[in-house]
Amino acid sequence: MNRNSLTTAVVAGIAGVVGIANMANAVNLNPDGLGQTLLYPYYTVNAGQQTLLSVVNTTGNSKAVKVRFLEGYNSREVLDFNLFLSKYDVWTATVFKLSDAGVSGTGAGIFTTDNSCTAPAFTTTAAGVPAPYQAFLHYAYTGTLSDGGPTGDSRTNEGHFEMISMGDIDPASNLYADTLHKNGVPPDCADAEADFEAAAFAAITPPSSGLFGAASVVNVSHGTYYAYNADALDGFTSKTLGAGTGSLNPSLNFVNDANPTTATAFVFSGGVLLSAPYPAATQAIDAVSAVFSANNLYNQWQSASDGSVGSDWVVTFPTKRFYVDSSTNYAGTAAPIAPFTSKFAKGLSCDVVGIGLYDREERTTSTPTCGFSPCPPGQPPSSLCHETNVITFGGPSILSSTLTSNLATSALGNNGWLALSFTDAAHGGSINTGVAKDAHPMRASNKGQVFYGLPVTGFEAENFVNGNVNGVLSNYSGVYRHRESRACYNGQTACAS
Repeated sequence: MNRNSLTTAVVAGIAGVVGIANMANAVNLNPDGLGQTLLYPYYTVNAGQQTLLSVVNTTGNSKAVKVRFLEGYNSREVLDFNLFLSKYDVWTATVFKLSDAGVSGTGAGIFTTDNSCTAPAFTTTAAGVPAPYQAFLHYAYTGTLSDGGPTGDSRTNEGHFEMISMGDIDPASNLYADTLHKNGVPPDCADAEADFEAAAFAAITPPSSGLFGAASVVNVSHGTYYAYNADALDGFTSKTLGAGTGSLNPSLNFVNDANPTTATAFVFSGGVLLSAPYPAATQAIDAVSAVFSANNLYNQWQSASDGSVGSDWVVTFPTKRFYVDSSTNYAGTAAPIAPFTSKFAKGLSCDVVGIGLYDREERTTSTPTCGFSPCPPGQPPSSLCHETNVITFGGPSILSSTLTSNLATSALGNNGWLALSFTDAAHGGSINTGVAKDAHPMRASNKGQVFYGLPVTGFEAENFVNGNVNGVLSNYSGVYRHRESRACYNGQTACAS
């Protein structure tokens, strides 16, 4: 049997076991890194840093992609635009702080030296920026759209971003001719958006897979470079998702199946492939949340009292705004929606987490603490309160984040690991058959499946500073994706399919 036939047989067997008609018609986190939608868990321009980003189209199909940047407090949009990728194309850009380039303002901006078409085009120029740029915008969280959080432009300096494929471009269309590179340059970016929107987006067909992406947080003067791969969602849509510039669509709650009544997630949990369908009209976002659900995160940490060694954990909740933001663009309800427990107000939306902090020799903190420091009066349980969070370990943030929670590590030495629990803060992460007080249960699927925990992504960043060695800057940095466990119950029974 050849490889393609073997793959087909395996897929057919899995589909028969779990009752799935078509493996492509459900959203899943592709471990191979290719997908229709890409989630990048972090960007920052704080303290002289820039964030470099890229997206690669591995296919022979040109693609229309929505690019969206979201600030870290409540994931209000700070910049949306359309990107047209030619076949086998790569698009790169740099997110920077305006003031670092001598431009007036306290917020972030983005420039690109790439030739791929964007709509709108980046047209602003400044002597300190090597290419036309676009400043990030505050309109989604100020004035009548204020959400109670900070209103300054500096709120745009840190967060995460996403890219959603809206469709493959029809080779017979004017849009294809506009954007197909010839000698490295697309011939007519100026007409691309009009041809994209013409006749109700007739120029695109349902998107294929094949995108991958990466980003890196760079500080040239400090010699640090934190690089990571984007999360790739495959099976995100079976239909076109055309939306023009100036639109908040499509977003992650546009996930869909070939069946118009459901949005289904495929999730591996405990070695079992779970198929979890949700009602498309009311719970589509739960399909994406199920894919990212975790009851525990695991990773290591390093620290040194003199600051020569440090770690940050980036912990991003990519769908949180659809559960806690009362705006009609998101949750649309005054009360928070499970699995999150508090709506966004006064700049915060907090969820209790459990902390299991260890050194490398099995020791843990022996005296009760509030977890994150400094401890408020009464030592309430530790919480994470933003959509993009950065956890520090005994010292300042190596990413210079303003969205931090700190863990005191001096009692355990200079290194160890952390189990961050989203299910049972009182009992070290035990699911307790799905009835723990702080279990964060999601809404049930059509099959009665309930995932416990929170939808999360992110990584640990580490930095080691040696200073100058023989006249050479000798700093070393690295990034490690979080490891996680999942918990799914149907009543009191672990989910089986």
